[in-house]
Amino acid sequence: MSFDSLQLRNALGRFATGVCVITASPEGHAPFGMTVNSFSSLSLTPPLVLWSLQKNSDTMEAFRVARQYCVNILSQEQKALSGRYAKKGDHALRAEEFTIGESGLPVLRHSLASFECDMDARHDGGDHIILVGRVTHMTVATGGRPLVFYEGGYRELV
Repeated sequence: MSFDSLQLRNALGRFATGVCVITASPEGHAPFGMTVNSFSSLSLTPPLVLWSLQKNSDTMEAFRVARQYCVNILSQEQKALSGRYAKKGDHALRAEEFTIGESGLPVLRHSLASFECDMDARHDGGDHIILVGRVTHMTVATGGRPLVFYEGGYRELV
């Protein structure tokens, strides 16, 4: 291998991504959220999405027992939420930030779209675990601008 993990991370940072907060409240855990930019659609039929979780994440145990989760696509106005839920140990949702969705999951207010999912599969992915969810309910806002992450920082679409 002629590159190290920092070089690889910097090169991967050249790919612009959206920013999401994954919310959940599995049995034994208070409602929480964590910021990710690894979200992707997988299949329309059946409706599947995926994202990845670092194996040493402080939320790993909660997602090990989770049967459901919600993907909340953030708008530019939710930049502060993204920053807060990206920090280790600061994942508790505040009551004013979410509602309870159709499936009983916490759904962030003011997101561009939210996908309530049943856990469909978990796959090993090196230092991450890949979580595949089957979309059971979704909410889509009208208007809004996405929060975008590129080269280690937030960006705006023009």
